[in-house]
Amino acid sequence: MPGPFPWEFLARVTSALEAQHDPVRAAAMAKYMKGHFAYAGVPAPAVGLIFREAVQRLAPPTQGDLGIVVGHLWERPEREYQYLGCSLLARNVKRCDASLLAVVHTAVTTKSWWDTVDSLAANVAGPLVQAHPELVDVMDRWVVSDNMWLARTAILHQLRFRARTDEERLFRYCLARAGDREFFIRKAIGWALREYSKQAPQAVVAFVNENAGAFSPLSQREALKWLAVRASGRRLAEAEGLAEALSPPVA
Repeated sequence: MPGPFPWEFLARVTSALEAQHDPVRAAAMAKYMKGHFAYAGVPAPAVGLIFREAVQRLAPPTQGDLGIVVGHLWERPEREYQYLGCSLLARNVKRCDASLLAVVHTAVTTKSWWDTVDSLAANVAGPLVQAHPELVDVMDRWVVSDNMWLARTAILHQLRFRARTDEERLFRYCLARAGDREFFIRKAIGWALREYSKQAPQAVVAFVNENAGAFSPLSQREALKWLAVRASGRRLAEAEGLAEALSPPVA
């Protein structure tokens, strides 16, 4: 039997969101998300505060509790409930075993959009794979899935791995979906490569150049964006330094 955590947490967040309901802001938020979801109209910082207050003085949830709570949160119409679910999973992922990925799968494939999917990819799926390396086999399956959100999750799950990124797997995933015409896949490829370019710039440049014909212009542009900005900043700094050196002394 589940402990008191699921019901107490759900009661707390429901009470807090209902108390802060703002129909005007809710309409604007729904419009920004192209009408895909209803909103309570509670801004992100306030949702974060609601989450922190909701878990205060509660014993940590069991893995079973997490599945129950996430299931209920994904049934609620207002999008803020799913954001709270993402926060709950991210907070507790290091305490869970590999089977939590089944909960992530359900969350990724239900009420799917970039806001929750990206959070789950980087903050939940990624840490699970790091802690349980056998899950890379699941990522290998997700990246070729017909469900684009599972594929996006696989591409982005190493987003915060930094120096621990499996370069071969990242590049293989990007190539596996390089011909995809879906915007969210093309964008994910560029984003994943851009983050890795902060660790291995030469490797990313070489990879993109070698496979330029395979990637969409969007993926290529996003992949090299950070390096381009860094290079522009360096050129600007050099130009400013030269201008200062050539400026006449102030009397």
